[in-house]
Amino acid sequence: MWLTSKIKQVLLVLKPGTVTLPYPFEPRPAPANFRGQPYWDHHKCIGCGGCAAHCPARTIMIRDVCQELRVMVYDGGRCTYCGRCADVCPENAITMTDRFELATDDKADITQTMELFMATCSRCGRCYDHEITNAIDRMNERGYRYDNLEYRVVIPRGTEHLDDDLLKKTETYKRPERTGE
Repeated sequence: MWLTSKIKQVLLVLKPGTVTLPYPFEPRPAPANFRGQPYWDHHKCIGCGGCAAHCPARTIMIRDVCQELRVMVYDGGRCTYCGRCADVCPENAITMTDRFELATDDKADITQTMELFMATCSRCGRCYDHEITNAIDRMNERGYRYDNLEYRVVIPRGTEHLDDDLLKKTETYKRPERTGE
């Protein structure tokens, strides 16, 4: 009696056939409008910093090395793939790819760094664009940024003119070890 019931169970389980995907060998394609790892097109980027200002995970950091050079760093280890950076980019320089399997031993594999030359006016020192309406003027955070790229710290402070003292101070900035420091 129990033997026939076990045979019935085996036949019931074998009837549908294979129902799982052969995942590691044939990955399933990502659906339409899937938000994977962001991709930066450095030819389109104007360095306005809107992506860094709107990133909820603070994965995009900006440091102005001098008046003409802006360094942007994307730390993919902290990214939640929300897509806000792509939504706010005025030049569509950021697009969301379908890459999501990004496990790696080396953090440099998921970190992107861009060095942008900022064209500045010789009279006022402001960055400019060749359009009539400048995308930098439409952003909330204007001026020079001083994020610490080595320790991956966003410093929410900007100045109208490049401040060498603040630049040196933020180079040695470290995160507080205890609450209240």
